[in-house]
Amino acid sequence: MQGTRGNDIIKWVTVILDWVLSCCLLSVFDELLPQYSTSGELNGTKIEMMILLMSIVIATFIFPTVIHRRKMKVGLIVRRNFLLVLTTMVLFVFTCRTMTSSGNYIVFGVVFGLALWTSIMSLRFLERSVINYFRSIGRNSRTIVFLGNDPANLIVYNELMADPATGYRVLGYYSDSVIENAPDSLPKIGSRDDFRKWMENYHENGPVIEELYCSLSHSEADEMRHIMEFCDKNVVRFFYVPRIFSNIQLSLRPEKFGDTVIFTNHHEPLQHLGNRVVKRLFDIVFSATVLLMLFPLFPIMALIIKMQSKGPVFFKQMRTGLNGDSFMCYKFRSMHVNADADRVQATKHDPRKFPFGEFMRKTNLDELPQFFNVLKGDMSVVGPRPHMIFHTEKYSALIDKYMVRHFSKPGITGYAQVTGFRGETEELWQMEGRIRKDIWYIENWSMWLDIKIIFMTALSIVRPDKAAY
Repeated sequence: MQGTRGNDIIKWVTVILDWVLSCCLLSVFDELLPQYSTSGELNGTKIEMMILLMSIVIATFIFPTVIHRRKMKVGLIVRRNFLLVLTTMVLFVFTCRTMTSSGNYIVFGVVFGLALWTSIMSLRFLERSVINYFRSIGRNSRTIVFLGNDPANLIVYNELMADPATGYRVLGYYSDSVIENAPDSLPKIGSRDDFRKWMENYHENGPVIEELYCSLSHSEADEMRHIMEFCDKNVVRFFYVPRIFSNIQLSLRPEKFGDTVIFTNHHEPLQHLGNRVVKRLFDIVFSATVLLMLFPLFPIMALIIKMQSKGPVFFKQMRTGLNGDSFMCYKFRSMHVNADADRVQATKHDPRKFPFGEFMRKTNLDELPQFFNVLKGDMSVVGPRPHMIFHTEKYSALIDKYMVRHFSKPGITGYAQVTGFRGETEELWQMEGRIRKDIWYIENWSMWLDIKIIFMTALSIVRPDKAAY
């Protein structure tokens, strides 16, 4: 409960600091940059400040702060603050405009909004540093106990302790046998009988815990029900950790099937029609824009290709797409015509490449014709890269979850390609890493993630990846 109260304090302190910062920044604008001020139209700074405060209060309730969360990615903080400031400025500009008959509030909204977002982001990183410091010295922490010796508990432990600043304090685990390869920081506290005695004397002997992670067999349902009842009565959060069978961890997520909750081993945001519509509209608009802007380059590129290598301008190849179906994928030809094109990947010093072809491969320009594949609906701008039919047949027999990547449309660029798994796969572990990244993308898709991947891909054009050959 102390950890919960601490988080509540963090949230409210963060909110109040945002409000104070907004008002202070508005005062600075009125004093130093009067050309961007709206106070003259509103007959005073006080009215202007009240409108701004009202706007940010409403925006805060729509997009509450998440700075207190223990596992927090920078991308979420950036996105959340962008939406907070955008909502604030829309409400502020709209209210000011309805109260006056003139004033360039759009310019003010853009300039002040950028300044406010930059200031709040700086404040967020400062706040996060302070929170991380206090958690690293044991304040605002959560006390945890594990139950069971399944390796799945060790995976959860490593994830929780990857960043000490998250504030988790693990006492150890109860089990009749040890967890293999468990570090000294995850000690065995006692046996299962010791755990039962500990529950019976919880308030007398302690220690008081806030979270319990349990990884037991389903055959022990009665005991798990008893443990969950104990957690409910003592305000302890209960988490069931799916066990690992034959070195495979079950990653199960709940789904509603009528009034019944069922579990699936794959969660795909693009199963929802609304998400598919948004992604498809983005694909069409983005691809059409790129083709209109870069289409004048196509004749020049075609001429250079023909000058350096005999054969067609475009390279066509059957690739594996959505649901394992095949489609014809288009690229600018970057290699001399050869008999191994459908079986052998490009290597670093591949003699099949000609000079301009190597340049196109390094800068991704050879992929431009695939925007026509996107317009046709065979591909998406972002998604798992489509593999040759030969590789699909080869790796689907070697990697258990290989075909899972085909639950999504293939993409011109993908999460695996911008996170270190681009290019030749000389060893099996490289393809396994690529598949893990592809599956992660499918299960964590969002438009923000697609936009991030596109920006990272654009950066690789300016600063080519060493694995791009």
